[in-house]
Amino acid sequence: MKRILMTLAALALTTSLSAHAQVRIGVVSSATGPTALVGIPQRNTVPLLPPKIGDFTVEYIPLDDASDPTASVTAVKKLISEQNVDAIIGPSGSPNAMAVIQFVAEAGVPLLAPVGTAAVVTPMDDKKKWVFKTTQNDDIIADALVEHMVRSGVKTVGFIGVGDPFGENWYKVFSALADKNGLQIVANERFQRQDNSVTGQSLKIVGARPDAVLVAAAGGPAVLPQTTLVEQGYKGQIYQTHGAALPDFLRLGGNKVEGTVLAASLMLVLPEIGDSHPSKQVAAGYIDAYEKMHGSRPATFGANVYDAGLLLQRAIPLAAQKGKPGTREFRAALRDSLEQTRELVGTQGIYNMTETDHSGFDKRGRVLITVRDGDWTLVK
Repeated sequence: MKRILMTLAALALTTSLSAHAQVRIGVVSSATGPTALVGIPQRNTVPLLPPKIGDFTVEYIPLDDASDPTASVTAVKKLISEQNVDAIIGPSGSPNAMAVIQFVAEAGVPLLAPVGTAAVVTPMDDKKKWVFKTTQNDDIIADALVEHMVRSGVKTVGFIGVGDPFGENWYKVFSALADKNGLQIVANERFQRQDNSVTGQSLKIVGARPDAVLVAAAGGPAVLPQTTLVEQGYKGQIYQTHGAALPDFLRLGGNKVEGTVLAASLMLVLPEIGDSHPSKQVAAGYIDAYEKMHGSRPATFGANVYDAGLLLQRAIPLAAQKGKPGTREFRAALRDSLEQTRELVGTQGIYNMTETDHSGFDKRGRVLITVRDGDWTLVK
């Protein structure tokens, strides 16, 4: 009897310890600064991430990098050295994410980056193998825009993008597709996210008289080039990337963004999406939870963080079979488990990760959208 009681006590202790085992996840967002329109919905999404995964409680440790890549590096180092996190979600901006890759790779900590540029995961190498991207890669979005341009009879295009990894990778991807499809880029301009004026750049574009203009920027900075072009009398079609997919683009741009065409998440036009789309129910659940907590509709950027939680929810129990949270073995197993993600339904599409594809989205992760009467609507 005594031996039985001792066994039962040991089992109860083991069960108790298992139930209270903890996974620590750092979250770095740009809740202030030029990228705040992206970072705020990401920060606001953190309370909606799963508090318990399998047998583990999950602690999320949020930090604000104020849109500064140097502060992103400081935050990531702090999370690794002081908090011993098992994974990191963030940062919000593409330059910020590029700046921290070296440090997460050296520490062997998986990074789930909710950023636009594909440069964080391509070309794949020993450092980027620790990074997983929760937004659509630029080529998937650019392909849809180029298809629309060709169908619409566009022959010449002006390009204006932010002078950082987001804008540069977009020009690289878009220019290759433009050349392949017989589109001529007649103007190529850059600006900085914090700029208050792009008058000089837009005058050059207007002077080149392109049939259409593509703006490549994320968050609030996506608005300025378009409103400036309209104010200067440009009448051609203006395209935007998925970086403009947020309510504030409509609010800040007003009637000057009417008719904009972009390829982005189905979240923007969810009522128009058929019930057969696997992501519709997941996206609706996220939107409903966000609205109940914050009283406003989330931007798609917040959904990128929510999807990171879904990816971790599947990967953590698998990783726990090979190591304990807080150890290098667990983090390595978590990286491997994320890479093996198959047909995971997220808010914006379906994830299928491989050794060479750490984004995993296909065409199910995008729809073609326009702005009509101050709101998003599907391009028919």
